[in-house]
Amino acid sequence: MAEQNNLKEFTKGIFQQYNPMFVLVLGICPSLAVTTSVKNGLAMGGAATFVLVCSNFIISIVRSVIPREIRIPCFIVVIAAFVTMVELFMKAYLPPELNASLGIFIPLIVVNCIIMYRAESFAYKNKPFASVLDGAGLGLGWTMSLCIVSSIREILGSGTLFGLKVSETYQPASVMIMAPGAFIVLGLLLGFFNWRKLRKSEKAMKAVMKDD
Repeated sequence: MAEQNNLKEFTKGIFQQYNPMFVLVLGICPSLAVTTSVKNGLAMGGAATFVLVCSNFIISIVRSVIPREIRIPCFIVVIAAFVTMVELFMKAYLPPELNASLGIFIPLIVVNCIIMYRAESFAYKNKPFASVLDGAGLGLGWTMSLCIVSSIREILGSGTLFGLKVSETYQPASVMIMAPGAFIVLGLLLGFFNWRKLRKSEKAMKAVMKDD
């Protein structure tokens, strides 16, 4: 039973009810801005996952000593500490062009609504191990979502994937790596996942009616 609960805590944020982008529709601003290439999506997702896991863990440990009245400022201090670690690490070890493309969106992880949402709604109310699984699951879900959006945009808009040409004859549609392309891709994917969710609901209702 415990293993099933742990698996549920981890998987709920991937493509189930708490996927940050396609279900909760959170973190859309950085999602649209950095998904011009898969490398950007991976770097952004990895950074956010690290901050999610670590901040959830620390907040869960100290939750009993954080007064409810000042919990939000305390969350921000904890999150900001891990964001600073990530930012310094990326500046030291990642290529300068990747850092430049991510720009201000790494420091802005401090106020990312996904991380603040999980700190408030889960880590502040649950034990450390469950909080770590929750953060890892949502972080992986957001990373996968970023990679899906960025791979579509990079292939269509640049004709490359991870910087490698996918075809010598393909003529890239540059609009796909611009702001309109981001809205088009995200809108179509949100429509697909909503349609998929409705189909599942209809099948479940039909199964219940059939049993009755």
